[in-house]
This record gives sequence, structure tokens and C-alpha cells, in this order.
Amino acid sequence: MKRLAIVLYNLGGPDRLEAVEPFLFNLFMDPAIITVPQPFRWMLAKLISKRRAPLAQDIYKHIGGKSPLLDLTNEQARALETALRRDFSDVDVQAFVCMRYWHPMSDAVAQEVKAFNPDHIVMLPLYPQYSTTTSESSFLDWDRAASAVGLRVPNQRICCYPTEPGLVAAQTELLKVALDKARALAGQGPVRILFSAHGLPKKIVDRKGDPYPQHVQQGAEAIVAELQTQGVELDEWLVSYQSRVGPLEWIGPSTDDEIRRAGRDGVALVVLPIAFVSEHSETLVELDIEYKHLADEVGVKTYVRVPAVATHEAFIKGLSNLVQSTLDQQLSLCPGGSTARICAKDAKACPMGLL
Repeated sequence: MKRLAIVLYNLGGPDRLEAVEPFLFNLFMDPAIITVPQPFRWMLAKLISKRRAPLAQDIYKHIGGKSPLLDLTNEQARALETALRRDFSDVDVQAFVCMRYWHPMSDAVAQEVKAFNPDHIVMLPLYPQYSTTTSESSFLDWDRAASAVGLRVPNQRICCYPTEPGLVAAQTELLKVALDKARALAGQGPVRILFSAHGLPKKIVDRKGDPYPQHVQQGAEAIVAELQTQGVELDEWLVSYQSRVGPLEWIGPSTDDEIRRAGRDGVALVVLPIAFVSEHSETLVELDIEYKHLADEVGVKTYVRVPAVATHEAFIKGLSNLVQSTLDQQLSLCPGGSTARICAKDAKACPMGLL
């Protein structure tokens, strides 16, 4: 192998306020998000994106009029290249950032990867927890784009890594700092940890057997176990879900409901965005501004938010280890290995199938 391409996937975000509506249109046009057939999906996507654009623009105005996600993901790509080049000194390694709903998207990135002329491709979603709405959607869109440009190169994909040791180590280290801060502010009172993840409509989990909530729970349990191994005493913790929109029933409990409960219980809160590896609107606005305001309203006197792992050394090393393990196994990698899987039996959408 002379040239190795790593394709890093993430959601994407508008790069200017004028891009908010087309970004939302791309999001709601995804059949993984709105499952109705065409032309009804197109009509719904147009209607919803037009209605939601003004509210979303107000959100992005709080963070400079654009999403920081592309810049931050590029930083992760460069850090991963550096880590891999140390281990593959005789291989030209290049990481390509591929966003699902705003530029650079699959069609353009597939052209770039083809021009790089790799011997091998590893597809690595920056979604630690697998979902049909994120990783699967990105994989399918990449397959379409790669086929369209005639990119026929051996490739492997990493489906998920909710308990990857480097990710857990990075989140644990950042959580410890936040816990110390919260305890200093709260005095002798109890501190409750919320592992907050982006929510999903309940029907996606029930009908598709989406393993996402299982992976979120597994990640939270791994972080708690690591804290306990290090002798850190915990009062209480739980998983919650944010970003609930629309009339459908979503998986829960919701983060906003748990903030209200914390106010009633008189406990301090530490919120860790367990499903987000980079800062973007759902951390910088929803968690830092909207939920902080809610916490103040309901009497939560101490509210501390844990940063996303970003380019934390342990996290980048963990991604590098995932790539190397995938290449060593010569197959698409599940954290459970080639003959096992981490998803429960009822997770029908698990990409490992019936293994």
C-alpha cells in the first residue's frame, strides 16, 4: 500500500446565514430523516426548511453566523494524518472531510479521493454511535457518489466506536475537570451528570431496530466505569436526549426535562455531550445558551458543560488505532471484533447483521 485515504464523515453545517435554508433542505431530503416517498419528501423538505430557516439563522447568529463544524473537523483530519503518518512512515496518508448536508459533500469528495489515487480507503464516521440517520446515511451516500465517479478502490468502513478506549479516556479526563469545577461551585451538595446525546424519533428505534440509544448507554457506562477505576466518587448520572422537534414521540428522557428535575431536586448539573466529538450549534447554542438559561430559570444554581473531545490527544490516538485495527482485520470493523458485535439482538439495523 502506497497511498491510504481516510474519509471522515460528519453532519456538516451552513457556512453563512444564506446557506441555512438549503442546508436544512438537504437534511430533510434525506430519506433516512423523512421516510415518505417522492415527490412528497421534496415538498415536505421545502416546507420545513423554509419555516425553520429564520429560527435556525437566529441560532447561528449566536456563533458568528456560521457553523464551526467544518473548521473543527479539518483540524481533526490534520491531527489524524499526523498520528497515522508516525505509524505508516512509508505510506502517503491523506484524510478527507466529507459532510452529509453541506459542503464538502460526497460528490465533490469522491472526486478528490479519486484524484489522490489511493490504494485503499477507510471510511470513518465521526459519529461514535451508529445510527441509520447518521453513519448508514453517510455510507449509502458515499457509495452512490463513488460509483458515479468510477472510484473502485478496496475500502473498509468503521461502523461505530462508542466505547473506544481513546474516546472514553478523553471524555473521562474532560469530565473530571468539569466535576471538580461543579463541586467547587456547589459546595457540599450532590452533583448529577447528564450524558446528553442528540435524540431520535422513537419510531426509528422501534421500527428499524436502530442501535443508537444502546451505543449511547454503553459509552456512558464506559466513562462511569473509568471514573470509578480512577477512584472518582459519583453521586448520580444518567443519559438524556436533546434537540427534540416536531410532534413525534422521541426517545427519552429529554435533557430539558432532566434540567427541570434537577431544579426541583436541588442538585448541581454537569452536562457531557456524549454523541458530539466537535463543538457546533447543539453544544455552543443549545447546551451553553438555551439549556443554561433554562437551568437558571428552574433554580439549578450550578450548571457546567463538558467540552467536546475535538483534537484531544487520546481521542485522535483512538481514531488512529481504529484505522490500524480495521486494516489489520481486513474487514469492516465492529468494536466487538470479526465474530461478535456490540449491538443487542433486537438491533436489526446493526451493520454486522446476524454475526
